Amino acid sequence: MSVSAKLVKELRDKTGAGMMDCKKALEETNGNVDEAIDVLREKGLSKAAKKADRIAAEGLVRLAFSDDRSQAVVIEVNSETDFVAKNQEFIDFVEKLAEIALTADNNNIDAFMEMPFEGEGTVNDALVQKTAKIGEKLSIRRFEKLDTPGTVYTGYIHGGGSIGVIVGIKTDAAADEINVTGKDVAMQVASMSPKYVTEDEADLAFIENEKKIAREQLLNEGKDEKLIEKIVPGKIKKVLKEVCLLDQKFVKNGDLTVAQYVAESAKDLGKEMAVTEMVRYEVGEGLEKRSDDFAAEVAAQQADAAKK
Repeated sequence: MSVSAKLVKELRDKTGAGMMDCKKALEETNGNVDEAIDVLREKGLSKAAKKADRIAAEGLVRLAFSDDRSQAVVIEVNSETDFVAKNQEFIDFVEKLAEIALTADNNNIDAFMEMPFEGEGTVNDALVQKTAKIGEKLSIRRFEKLDTPGTVYTGYIHGGGSIGVIVGIKTDAAADEINVTGKDVAMQVASMSPKYVTEDEADLAFIENEKKIAREQLLNEGKDEKLIEKIVPGKIKKVLKEVCLLDQKFVKNGDLTVAQYVAESAKDLGKEMAVTEMVRYEVGEGLEKRSDDFAAEVAAQQADAAKK
């Protein structure tokens, strides 16, 4: 198939591989970018450690917590431009939505849209009104409420709301006692973007895909097929250490893993602490951004107005 230059550039931006290598990988996968990333990794041509969704849409992520931190919510609301995302009215609106989501019975977005929004009908009604007032499309994309018994939640907002993280810690300690540790772990999640808390949570499909990539890499390196099956488990173990939160090197102290840092904190506190949950939202992950040039858009609008 014919591959567009735009698609080649997108793959190159994600992997750091050469243009021709990107083009060949896309041709091989009929233009599927995710599959092309795997092809480049198998050939050892991708500089990306893992797949990275294109971060595009604007908006905000916000968190909300109950007073005792036994409940927590993370929500993402999208806007068309970053101008709106920085608007105080929009920020207040998103924060209000997070507080409402904290009272939701579940994570059903349709049910959430029908919840009451003080003075403006339902959440959906408030969204319609806010969209009309601000003048561009707004969208409540997703939210997640966490309230596992015996768990204390902490969180971290990065970049004014571009990334939001909630971490759940199973403990008898009070929220203020684990606040520093919890925030440190949440910052780790924000910066290192782990897929799982522990190795036990790793998805079988993910592991099988990594095995396939590892085998292809070794074959391309000319390794003896008899040795490959002995080498692959070690490679998978290394990958899991990179994508499992508790096995990652602690960003603030590379001599420790996150698990060791939490264990030391628990020892100092004199109370057990175990990280059991995490949620990481990044604004626009997986969404396609408007690619039109703003100046060109303004010029087009002026031209249209002049014709009337």
